[in-house]
Amino acid sequence: MKITSYGVNAVNAYKNQVRNAKSNTNKASFADKIEISKAAQEMQGVSTYSTERANHVQQLKKDIASGEYKVDARKVAEDMLKYYRF
Repeated sequence: MKITSYGVNAVNAYKNQVRNAKSNTNKASFADKIEISKAAQEMQGVSTYSTERANHVQQLKKDIASGEYKVDARKVAEDMLKYYRF
């Protein structure tokens, strides 16, 4: 039996398909959105607190180095009692 390949190369269904690429009409503008949760907003407030705390610590360091810092013994004792009682 003889098999001939008549027109086998001419049959390529994928090659002959025409693609309609209309990129301009199908474009939809997608914009990224960012939503910040309430917890994240509260955390942003903490950053201002940390800068204030850092400034306070720097001032305390200067006072201690210069010898101007005085410890209030009564306040320390009250805070210790509050901590250990509760």
